[in-house]
Parts: sequence; C-alpha cells; structure tokens
Amino acid sequence: MSVAIVILAAGKGTRLNSRRPKVLHEIGGKPLLAHVIAAASKIVDPADIYVVVGHQAERVEAALAPTGVRFILQTEQLGTGHAIQCAQQAVAGYDHILVLSGDVPLIRPQTIEQLWDFHQTEGAAMTLLTAVPENPFGYGRIVRKSDQAVEVETIIEEKSLRPGQENLREINSGIYAFRTSALFEHLKDLSAGNSQGEYYLTDMAQILSAAGERVVAVTAPDVNEVLGANTIAELVALDLTLRLNIASRLMSQGVTIFRPETCIIDAEVEVGPDTVIEPCVHLLKRTKIGSDCLIRAGSVIDNSTIADSTLIRNHCVIEDSIIGSGAEIGPFAHLRMGSDIGDNAHIGNFVETKKSRMGNGAKANHLAYLGDSEVGARTNIGAGVITCNYDGVNKYKTVIGERVFVGSDSTLVAPISIGDGAYIGAGSCITREVPPDALAVGRARQVTKEGWAAARRARVTKEC
Repeated sequence: MSVAIVILAAGKGTRLNSRRPKVLHEIGGKPLLAHVIAAASKIVDPADIYVVVGHQAERVEAALAPTGVRFILQTEQLGTGHAIQCAQQAVAGYDHILVLSGDVPLIRPQTIEQLWDFHQTEGAAMTLLTAVPENPFGYGRIVRKSDQAVEVETIIEEKSLRPGQENLREINSGIYAFRTSALFEHLKDLSAGNSQGEYYLTDMAQILSAAGERVVAVTAPDVNEVLGANTIAELVALDLTLRLNIASRLMSQGVTIFRPETCIIDAEVEVGPDTVIEPCVHLLKRTKIGSDCLIRAGSVIDNSTIADSTLIRNHCVIEDSIIGSGAEIGPFAHLRMGSDIGDNAHIGNFVETKKSRMGNGAKANHLAYLGDSEVGARTNIGAGVITCNYDGVNKYKTVIGERVFVGSDSTLVAPISIGDGAYIGAGSCITREVPPDALAVGRARQVTKEGWAAARRARVTKEC
C-alpha cells in the first residue's frame, strides 16, 4: 500500500507575537518544522512528504527546501480541512495518507509508525493519535463508542463540552491516518459553519463514523510528543524537554554530562562514549565529538568536529572547525571558521585562529593570532605572535614550516613563508621569506644611554 505524509504548516502563530513564521521558530537548534520532517523521513521517502504552507510560504520553502520534501500552497488559511482540500490533487494517488502538524516537534518516528501500524491492523478509514495529559484544558476531547472500545464516535471541542463530559481527559493530537478513498469521498461534507468560518479536519471523525466507516484511536506513549507551541513560553518549555531528552539519550550511550539542565545540546549533535561534558557547555548544530574527550565548563562548540581523547579547557569558543585527536585547547581560546587543528596540537589561553591549519604537535600556547595561516608539525608559536593577514582590502596567507620556533611578540606580515627548522627572534617584524634552518631577526638595534634615567629624575626633581 502506498502512503504519503502531509504536514500542515500554513499557520501564522499569532500568539507568538513574532514576525517569523511559526514553524520556523527553533528548538534544539533547528526549526519546529524541520523536526517533524526529520521524523516523517524515517517513515517515507522525502518525495512522499507534502508540506502545506501559507503564511510567508516563500520563506518557509526556502528554509526547508534542502530536505527534499514537496510544498503545497494554501493561499487562504481556512482551517486544517481546507489545507487537506488544497493537497487533495497532489496525494489522491496514494492509498493512505498520514497527517502531521508542523508545530509538534517532539513527535518520534516510532510513534508515527505506531499510528500507521494500528491504522492498517484495524482496517480503519480514519485513525486518530490521542494523548492523556494531566490537564486537558483547551484541547478537543475524544468520545469513544464505549470505555473499552478502540472506535471513536466524535471529537468535542473544549467550549462545546456538555455537563458530565468535562471529566473526559483523552485529547485529540491533530495527528491522523486516513484511507485516502474514504477521506476524499467525504471531504466535501466538511462545513465552515462555526465561529471561525473554517473547515476543521477533526469533523471528519463524526462524518466518517456517521457514514458507517471505521474511525479508531490509538494513544501516544508520551503526551509530550503531541504538544505544540502557541506561545514563546510553550516554545521554550518544548526546547527544555527536547534538550533533556537529548542529554538522557547521550548518557545512555556512555557520555557523562554533569548538570545536564545547564547544557545546551542541539538535536543533531553526536558524542562518543566516555566523553565527559561539564556544566554550561553548548554543543550546537552538527557538532561531532569523539570518545574519551573532556569538554570543560563554559565552552561553546558550534558545528565542529572533535576527534578522540581531546581536551577542551574552560570557556573556549569553537566554530566551524576541526580538531584532531589528543589536542589540547584553551582555556579562553577562540577557533573561528576554517580552523583545522592537528593531532596532539596545543592552542592555549587567549589564542585566536581563523582559516588556519596547525600541524600535528604544533603549539601556540599564549595570546597569539593566527589568521589565514598554515603551521607545520611540531612548530612553536610564542606568546603575542600575530600574522598580519589583512591590508585593508585583501587577505593574504602565512606559511610556516615544520619545527619552526617563532619567538614571542613577533609580527609576520603576509604573504610570507618561513622554511622548516627556521628560528625567528623574539620581537621581530618579518616581512620577507625566511629560508629553512635560518635565523631571522627583524627589529631596531638597541641603544643604551648609561645614567640617562638618573639625570632625568634629578632634572624633574629640581623643576618641581
């Protein structure tokens, strides 16, 4: 049987009080809609996922186009039922469709699969995914045909509950499975005769049941999976739940995370076993950290790859970079875009790198800036060394060979190259190529005037 997934993502999200489309608000480092698409992609091919967009449709499509899903435009947002009417032509050739909400980011592939399996087993025209929260206020309630029945009679909105029905706690999640033929045969029966003037997909439960079709419900294992975000506070609460789930999953895989509630770990982060993460660490985007690493408190690692047995000391900022095994970074180091730090290399306190390669075993332990540079293996960069890579218009490269010693407070004016084994005297300004194994000293000759300081003090004292 062929199955498509339709994700409803056309809404504005008025209560968020934001100019950004609701489904592009982020938790766990990526948009709400991206989480739903990722879960759906574990069930069907992205080409069989149809996203109904409306509010700021072009912006939503641009953000999610790389996922490979298809988009359907709902020019007027006239409700969830109208959204499916807009998608009817695109999905009419499938035997079944699953309907997901673009603002329910915690839904798991396993739960979608549970819905799909139950739908097939029951031979239903419509299957609802439900949940039982502690406080069901505001949600539509499920009315089953009997207490033990899987079949659903109708869905009643909160404001329409009759006396005696206020104790109903099972809620409609807005996630469904449909047999396509039954859905589209009766989709025309939806009415907009409500205070909002919209067509609600929830009404299909009663319509299909009255038509003699089988309508059933299955309960989600975790109520958090079906929660949406209508306010910023709810959005932040979902983010907290997701991040604690991520931390729990990593810890179950052998990662030690101290004070996980203080850490920010994005959904696509990978961490190897026996790595230790201290409090207040941020691991962002697609960061990958190997095994047996130590990430000390306060560090921020953004979209970077760190190999096994690496030490990241306190309060480092690492972005779009690669760090080899056994390296030691920080404290207070800043590795900017394009930094590539070799195995067993050291980048010390207050060292900044950008688009620079540090060879295996190379060291820059103190207060240096290395931009657009290539540093060979086992080279030592002294304290206060800078590469002058920018002339106000263009960037230039500095190439430093292997086993080079660059003395403290040296200035290397690019473009320049320094050969293997060379020695740069401290305080030098180097503007020309240095051959291998050479000594280069580029500084003014020292002038010493004996007695000058004493004479000056005497003169100043007399004038006062």
